[in-house]
Amino acid sequence: MNIVVLAAGRGKRMHSDLPKVLHTLAGKPLLGHVLDTARGLAPGRLAVVIGHGGELVRTAFDDGTASSPPAPGAASASSATPTAATDPTPIRWAIQAEQLGTGHAVMQALPELDDAAPTLVLYGDVPLTRADTLLRLVTLAGSDKLAILTAHLGDPTGYGRIVREGGAIARIVEHKDASPDERAITEINTGVLVVPTPFLRRALASLRNDNAQGEYYLTDVIGMAVAEGIAIESTQPDDNWEIEGVNSRVQLATLERVHQHKLAADLLERGVALADPARIDVRGTLVCGRDVFIDVGCVFEGAVSLADGVRVGPYAVLRNVTVGAGTRVDAFCHLEDAAIGASAVIGPYARLRPGTKLSDEVHIGNFVEVKNGQLGHGSKANHLSYIGDATVGARVNIGAGTITCNYDGANKHRTVIEDDVHIGSDTQLVAPVTVGAGSTVAAGTTVWRDTPANALILNGKTQVAREGWQRPVKKKG
Repeated sequence: MNIVVLAAGRGKRMHSDLPKVLHTLAGKPLLGHVLDTARGLAPGRLAVVIGHGGELVRTAFDDGTASSPPAPGAASASSATPTAATDPTPIRWAIQAEQLGTGHAVMQALPELDDAAPTLVLYGDVPLTRADTLLRLVTLAGSDKLAILTAHLGDPTGYGRIVREGGAIARIVEHKDASPDERAITEINTGVLVVPTPFLRRALASLRNDNAQGEYYLTDVIGMAVAEGIAIESTQPDDNWEIEGVNSRVQLATLERVHQHKLAADLLERGVALADPARIDVRGTLVCGRDVFIDVGCVFEGAVSLADGVRVGPYAVLRNVTVGAGTRVDAFCHLEDAAIGASAVIGPYARLRPGTKLSDEVHIGNFVEVKNGQLGHGSKANHLSYIGDATVGARVNIGAGTITCNYDGANKHRTVIEDDVHIGSDTQLVAPVTVGAGSTVAAGTTVWRDTPANALILNGKTQVAREGWQRPVKKKG
C-alpha cells in the first residue's frame, strides 16, 4: 500500500509563523500523530506533500524525533497502532509550491507511488483517525475498488456532500458548489480515501479547476470512477472526532481535550485511579503498574513509567521519569530525566533534574533540588538543599540549607559523600571533595578538603555575647 499525507497547508487561521502541521497535540506535532498511524499500517511507500514552511516540517521529521511509536501497554499521546517493525517506513517528500487544491497536492506525490499497490490519502492536520478505521477502509477497497471514509454530521457546513443515486455513491460536491438540495445532505466527505493507483494517475491527469474556488479537487475522481465502472465503497468512523481537522487554535484546543479524555479513559480501564479524568495531560507515553493513583493537574511528558502502588500528588510534572513501586511523589514536584527507586518520598515542591538517580527509600523533601546526583539506599535530604553533581552513599542525612558547590565559574566538579554521613544544616561542600564514611559535618561548616572516615568536621567558630546591647531603632520623619 502507498500512503500519501497532505501537509502543505499554511494554516492562516492559526495566526502563527509555525506551519500548521507542526503545532502540537498532546505534546506531539499534528503530523507526528498522522505519521505514527500511517506507519502502523505498514505501508510500502509513505509520501508527505509539503508546501508552506516545508523545510521546517522536513527538518522536524527527518531526524526521526518528532514521530515515534508508543510503548506497549501504555496510555499514549499517539493514535497509532504500533507494529513489530523497528525501522519506520522512510518518508518520501514531495513539494507543492502553489496551493492549487487537494488534487494538485496528490499530483506532486505521484512519482513516489507504486502502481502495483493502492493508495491511501490522509491529511497532516487530522491527527486522531484510528488505525482500525483506516484498516476497515483499506480492506473494503481491496486492490481494485475505491473506498471513501464518510461521516454524518448534524451541521455539515463547509464539507463536501456525498451524493448517492440508488444508494450508491455517484459523486461528491463541494459546499461552495452545492445546490440547496445538495447542501441539505448530512453525509459528508472526510477527504480520506483509498484508490487504485493506476486509475488515480489517469484521473488526476484529467482534473479541471472550473469550480467556485478555482482549484483541482481530489473529490472529482469519484465521478470519474463512476464513469469507468469502478466500484465505490464507503465506511464511517466510530466517533466523528476521528475526522476532525485543525484549522484554528480553538479547534486544536477542542481536539486536545477530546484526546486527553480518551487517554484518561484508557488509564482508568487499565486500573489506574485518577482523581479527576478531566484534569490530566499525557504528552508522550505513560506506563502504569497496579494500584497507581494520580491526583489532579498532573502532566506527563516523554516516556514515564510508574510502578505498582505509586502515588502522584496534585500538579506534579514528570518528564522522562521512571518511578519505583510504592514511591510517593507529592504536590508540585518537577521531575525530569530521572530514575527513582522503590518506597521513596519526593516533595512537595521538589525538583529532580537530568541525571538524577535515587535508590530505594530515599527522601527528597520540600524545596530540594538534585541535578546529576545519585543518592544511595535510605538517604535523605528533607529541606531546602541543592545537591548537584554529587554521589551520595547509603543512609546519609543531609541537613537543611546544604549546598554542593559544584561550579567554579568554568567547570563542574563532583562531590562524594560516603555511607552513613551526617551533614549538618547550612553546610557548603566545595567540590571536588570527598566526605569519608561515618563522618559528621557540623552545622554551618564549609568543607573544601577531603575528610577521613568517622570524623567530626567543623570550622573554628567564636561566639560572642554583648550584654546590654541596644537594637537600632528606625529614625522618624
